[in-house]
Amino acid sequence: MKRNDTSRAARRTAEKSGDGSTRERLLLLLRTKGRMSAGELSEELGLTEMAIRRHMYALETEGSVNIVSIRQAMGRPLHVYELTKQADELFPKNYHLLALDLLDELADSPDTAALIDRMFDGRKQKLLERYEPRMAGKSLELRVSELTAIQSAGGYMAEMGSLDNGAYMLYEYNCPIAKVAGKYQQACSCELALFQALLDAPVERTECLAKGGGKCSYKIG
Repeated sequence: MKRNDTSRAARRTAEKSGDGSTRERLLLLLRTKGRMSAGELSEELGLTEMAIRRHMYALETEGSVNIVSIRQAMGRPLHVYELTKQADELFPKNYHLLALDLLDELADSPDTAALIDRMFDGRKQKLLERYEPRMAGKSLELRVSELTAIQSAGGYMAEMGSLDNGAYMLYEYNCPIAKVAGKYQQACSCELALFQALLDAPVERTECLAKGGGKCSYKIG
């Protein structure tokens, strides 16, 4: 097989690789090297420029990539790709480690340990002030529905249910602060108090992700 034929065959094989892994590599290149053109990305990954543009179109549609035109001294503008601010969420984050380190620093000192309770209580109060207006004038069912939407927007993958006795259930299938809540139970107790205040109804936690449950479950009413 001729060298050019071998090169083309290699590119076709690369293009048949999973779209997900290829797009991850494209995002990583833009993250580490900054703005790049289709030609530069093509050389890095061994794909045709047409394949690169297909992947970048999908990433642009998702909101992860922007196309930027750069004026040149001569000729047409150069079109390059860059990551959007939204794309930052696609890369690993260790916020929970920072939060745990800071909380541990407070807990290790007798002079500051009490501040942990105040911090979580202060967070609860801020959330209460933020969301309480959304509950005004609504029935309990609508307040539970509103709380479900609030928690889902916060990454808790919340779902509302109901029981035969007229009570309601709120299920959370994800906990964005599970690492913190697993060590500092104030996070869970403050969330429970927040729900009771927002719903103006009795709320009982019957299952907890931070304690090994499959989800967080709340019985309301």
